[in-house]
Amino acid sequence: MSAPIAFLDVLAAYAELRPQIDAAVARVLQSGCYIGGEEVERFESDWATFCEARQAIGVGNGLDALRLALLALDIGPGDEVIVPSNTFIATWLAVAQVGAVAVPVEPDPSSFNLDATRIEAAITHRTRAIMPVHLYGQPADLDPILAIARRHGLRVIEDAAQAHGARYRGRRIGAHGDAVAWSFYPGKNLGAMGDGGAITTDDAELAERLRKLRNYGSSTRYVHEMAGVNSRLDPIQAAVLSVKLAHLDEWNARRSLIAARYREGLSDSGLILPQVPPWAEAVWHLFVVRHPDREAMRDRLADAGIGTLIHYPTPPHRQGAFASMASLSLPISERLHRDVLSLPMGPHLGLQAVDRVIEAIGLLMSR
Repeated sequence: MSAPIAFLDVLAAYAELRPQIDAAVARVLQSGCYIGGEEVERFESDWATFCEARQAIGVGNGLDALRLALLALDIGPGDEVIVPSNTFIATWLAVAQVGAVAVPVEPDPSSFNLDATRIEAAITHRTRAIMPVHLYGQPADLDPILAIARRHGLRVIEDAAQAHGARYRGRRIGAHGDAVAWSFYPGKNLGAMGDGGAITTDDAELAERLRKLRNYGSSTRYVHEMAGVNSRLDPIQAAVLSVKLAHLDEWNARRSLIAARYREGLSDSGLILPQVPPWAEAVWHLFVVRHPDREAMRDRLADAGIGTLIHYPTPPHRQGAFASMASLSLPISERLHRDVLSLPMGPHLGLQAVDRVIEAIGLLMSR
């Protein structure tokens, strides 16, 4: 019997770069600097450059990146933030945690991303920001979103937790909006060995405010200018991320090869495949297909030794955390959450394994 195919092999990244990662971790341990310092500053500078942004601020995780961006822009109780109805719940949680209200807008089912044509109908006198998500590694259509924001005097906070290295109309995701929030969760295209996050921006004043907010509201020891939090990127994680960042473009190119293989091999399978518009350069954090009998397909692939995941089985408005919104009718999002299935994807997935997945799906669909 063939070896099982994991949905994602996070250990393979460490195996490929083990000497460099071990040396980076040892360097931090030997430095005696375990909060902030040169490792964090170096990664922040390199990450900003990579993202074509002027500033990068490391924080504890991706949820904190979103939450701190909202706080830094003075968004809070009584305010409304337009969010995609189809996203990981962290997008909504960040809004709730600052006391604001998430106002969901349906996605374009061909891209899974926020449908800009539906945004203006959701704007009220309380709306303060739009929070598009670059879901599954594919950029949202930012130009119309930014144009709407300008017309209505709104802020734009991008949730780029799955889009490390993606490009929109030739420019890296990183500073199109007022702030861009990143997660370095281990399974991301650029993943740490634990939690980590960052915010990128071109706004120097906003960046300085974020640096204070992440550090108890302080830029000088024991002087606290605002009510901040403790959410700092760990120097060990920063050192690991610096090592991996040098390989991110190559790893994203491997993901693109895998996605191309899937798209070609599954073109006549009957599955609904992801579509990428000509203005977008996706980085294929996930390869998400759609099938009306998703659960049966997942079970049969598992029987064949092929790992899959569902991103995501339950939309945010049907989660207990947002029980007050359970009566909302969001049919596009609800249908997507019933149909989507994520196939194995990652920079260390071999093409022979990809071909096995394609063959297994072909056999299932021909029954």
